[in-house]
Amino acid sequence: MEYITAIQQNQEGKIINVQTSTGRIISFQKAILETEEGILSGAAIRWNRDGEQLLINTLSEDGYFPESPHV
Repeated sequence: MEYITAIQQNQEGKIINVQTSTGRIISFQKAILETEEGILSGAAIRWNRDGEQLLINTLSEDGYFPESPHV
């Protein structure tokens, strides 16, 4: 099963693209869909106070992707 290996963030720090363990680079929205469908492992979806979806790294203690190399 694929998992997220790298992220690309915009200037506000929001994830806009992710790279998977197979080398695919997909949009944040596609990563959300693939997480919901069980295609991507090691990630979960949460919502912030503004109702925006967030990808959470379930393989990390803090739940975020800050240690991931950027795409």
